[in-house]
Formats: sequence, structure tokens, C-alpha cells
Amino acid sequence: MGFWESILDWLRSLFFKHEMELSLVGLQNAGKTSLVNAIATGGYSEDMIPTVGFNMKKVTKGNVTIKLWDLGGQRRFRTMWERYCRGVSAILYVVDAADWDSVAISKAELDDLLTKPSLYDIPVLILGNKIDKSEALSKQALVDQLELEAIDNREVCCYMISCKDSINIDVVMDWLIKHSKSTK
Repeated sequence: MGFWESILDWLRSLFFKHEMELSLVGLQNAGKTSLVNAIATGGYSEDMIPTVGFNMKKVTKGNVTIKLWDLGGQRRFRTMWERYCRGVSAILYVVDAADWDSVAISKAELDDLLTKPSLYDIPVLILGNKIDKSEALSKQALVDQLELEAIDNREVCCYMISCKDSINIDVVMDWLIKHSKSTK
């Protein structure tokens, strides 16, 4: 980015605010609510109660307001994921990278979600959570097991994070801000 583009972006930030709406989906115990807390407060709690249905939280970071839909990951709630993913700026798909047994189920649920016509072209950010654990998959292993390189009808990005240790939460925020929409 050139000097003049930086100045122009700065001037735009003075007069425009950015808004985005995101849906956080993934299997139960993947760390979706922990991610919401990490983004909103930078905090982490070991004693999380599973999300029943959904929770919504608005977070403002600088001139960006983010509306986060934290959707329950239990089987009975997965049918409502599509409804809350329609029209969002991006879908955040959280995977427990330390639970090898759940990755195949995560892949099947992700594949099912991305076949929905109402969700075509919505960017997807895959987050391999719990990399603070020694048994966590590497990024390449997660990409391979989820077959992310085969997804070609939308932008797909993958980061490995730890909500517990706040690893790469700043990188996630940078990605989200780049995908926000300007409004007057």
C-alpha cells in the first residue's frame, strides 16, 4: 500500500464507520463462546456453559462494530446454522484442533453448510482452536483433513488460534476488519 493510499484510508476512517455481522459455527466445545469473549474482552474462562440455541453480542473495535452470532454446536442446533449465516459478512467456522475424533464430523458439517445456495460467496474463516494443547493438529493437517483447498466457490482462510492464550486473536481481528463493509 502506498503512502497516498494510507492517507486516504485514514481520512475515510474519520468519516465512515465499518459494520459487520458474523456467524460463529462449529461443533459443541470447539470454543466459539470463548472466541467471542476473547474478541470482546480479551478474557478467558475455564468454566464455560454450552450455548443453547444462540447468543448475540455486539463489539466495537475502533471504527468497526461487529455483531457476533454465537450458534450452538449440538446436533439439534446445527439445522439453524444456515438461517443465521445468510447475509453475514463472513462465517467463522471454529474447529477443536485438539479433538482429532471430531474433525471428520466438523468436515461433514462444514461441507453441508457450504452447499446451501443462500450462503454462496460468503467468505469463510476456519479457526483451528486450542493450539495451546500438545495434541493439536498443525495448520496443514487441519487444512488437509477439512479439504479446504477443494473449496472454490468462495474465499476461504484458515488460522490456528488459542482463545485460552490469546494466540492469533489479533490476526483474526485484522482479517475481520478487512472484510467489514463501510457505512455512512
